[in-house]
Amino acid sequence: MSFTAVYLTKDGDLFSAELKHLEDNVLDSNPLSEGEVVVRIEHSCINYKDGLAIANRSPVVRVWPMIAGVDGAGIVESSSAPKWKAGDRVVVTGWGLGETHWGCLAQRARLKADWLVALPGSFSTADAMSVGTAGFTAMLCCLAVRNEGVTPTSGDVLVTGASGGVGSVAVSILSSWGYRVVAATGKLNEADYLLALGAAEVLDRATLAAPGKPLQKERWAAVVDSVGSHTLANACAQTRYGGIVTACGLAQGMDFPASVAPFILRGVKLIGIDSVMCPMERRTSAWSALASDFDARKLDAITTVVGLGDVFATAEQILAGRVRGRTVVDVNRAP
Repeated sequence: MSFTAVYLTKDGDLFSAELKHLEDNVLDSNPLSEGEVVVRIEHSCINYKDGLAIANRSPVVRVWPMIAGVDGAGIVESSSAPKWKAGDRVVVTGWGLGETHWGCLAQRARLKADWLVALPGSFSTADAMSVGTAGFTAMLCCLAVRNEGVTPTSGDVLVTGASGGVGSVAVSILSSWGYRVVAATGKLNEADYLLALGAAEVLDRATLAAPGKPLQKERWAAVVDSVGSHTLANACAQTRYGGIVTACGLAQGMDFPASVAPFILRGVKLIGIDSVMCPMERRTSAWSALASDFDARKLDAITTVVGLGDVFATAEQILAGRVRGRTVVDVNRAP
């Protein structure tokens, strides 16, 4: 038997991204697919990192050839680990998938038992991938804000990159918890979308994206930032005394052209959020919180579903900033 995967190869300067049919036994023989559990993937998704890998825009992939896809959800087919058995519904995000280990933009994947999380009963595999790494990261950010003592009475919370995957979920979660959310976006035509997710106000990202003063008027009790660069620097400069800034992305850039002023004069705390190697205890807590606190009815509003054959064009659209919310991949959808 065979399965279909988004297959990336590179030889010198020659790069290729294609749909490839692979024999099932390749999962058993390839060192890039080591693991105790074979999962029949039902849904994956395309994140910004996937877009970079599929379009060969950044050195995301560390070893070749690679099956793309940092996220997946499906049904266990077989397992040599006692923790999992055939028929279990599981979700996996991060852990180097699509970078150093064959990923989940494929109909099958062999994965390490310790990477898997039991799919919450309220989620389908499609729902889980509507959340995916982006939504999981958003929840980690939101939990950090709440755990650091910021309450809905503390003041406004800024979400940057709000129409993207992380931002859309963060807006929804924070507003459902009672926070007044200000959504910053470069797509002001998406204002109605963001307001429907729960934003109280929509801000033009241009007001944050240019170089600014090291210390500015205090505005935010907390910030969820997926953009980086000047946007993150300005967000820190505008955060209130004792406020919290969570940083999880670099859509504008990896640089951080800021000063220490907000941190030593206002006691602002900058918290880095990593979802790739996040410890399992925090993973399960975040997925439990997503299942209980995230309004799954909003998933339809933030989600587009495509097939494996559509991922190449979608990757370019994501990198060009022309995709809002989340893009789920039905790996079994006919081309």
